[in-house]
Amino acid sequence: MKLSVSTRAAAAGAVAMVTLLAGGTLADAATTPSRLAAAPDIPVGNVKAHLTQLQSIATANGGNRAHGRPGYKASLDYVKAKLDAAGFTTTVQQFTTSGRTGYNLIADWPGGDPNQVLMAGAHLDGVSSGPGINDNGSGSAAVLETALAVARAQYRPTKHLRFAWWGAEELGLVGSRYYVSRLATGDRARIDGYLNFDMIGSPNPGYFVYDDDPAIEKTFQEYFTGIGVPTEIETEGDGRSDHASFKNAGVPVGGLFTGASRTKSAAQAAKWGGTAGRAFDRCYHSSCDTTANINDTALDRNSDAIAYAVWELSA
Repeated sequence: MKLSVSTRAAAAGAVAMVTLLAGGTLADAATTPSRLAAAPDIPVGNVKAHLTQLQSIATANGGNRAHGRPGYKASLDYVKAKLDAAGFTTTVQQFTTSGRTGYNLIADWPGGDPNQVLMAGAHLDGVSSGPGINDNGSGSAAVLETALAVARAQYRPTKHLRFAWWGAEELGLVGSRYYVSRLATGDRARIDGYLNFDMIGSPNPGYFVYDDDPAIEKTFQEYFTGIGVPTEIETEGDGRSDHASFKNAGVPVGGLFTGASRTKSAAQAAKWGGTAGRAFDRCYHSSCDTTANINDTALDRNSDAIAYAVWELSA
């Protein structure tokens, strides 16, 4: 469910109250709501529209969007066209793995300090057994819509914003590793943080935050506290998604996750709703990972959290 203006105002007030309870000042509390309001609400309908397009692309191309298959390149072309039309400078990076050509898509928003780069990314490929809508159309679509929100707002942050969609993640983080390995040492040092979003609309969702860079983690925690949603530290996918390529190179990282094949506990179901004893995503890496395999509330909350973090960390 999309956050209404009144809901967002209430969320801001909740963050302010947490600030006071934590020993912050009234001035701290007064500034927190305005920071929360600075990021736009991401229309979940727009994110779902991107997922519908990715589903259609998979259906028209053998039922998947896997590395080296026509569905992957068509997915990349779809995302690139949206970004080009919005005024981003896009670059397609080509690599080869498992005997097939792969592609990364990098999109830079003009302006900002080139010596302070904030990146947000997601892997665009899926497995060959299905269309890959939660894994990882969900993260890809939300990052895309956040980038488009940057363009709509004509946002001019202090830092330079860069968005990325990785190829061949399912084969071992190949695309993101390729990108990081080819960065000059100076360019790598200029990346202040990398935010990763891999599966953010799981049908039986949890709300997990990466336990990596403290400042990035705090930003996500602040957002979820503001909307009254408890979180847990992400452990299932630690080191198994594209943030690891950056973390291993010394770049601060963080991100969000709603769960994959692990089972939701009774305590987690009591906290978040959903069904205890069932996987967070029982269609993980399966043919049923379609647009029907998305929890709209989780997708909405996490999409808004991405925008919040991008605005906060780039200001």
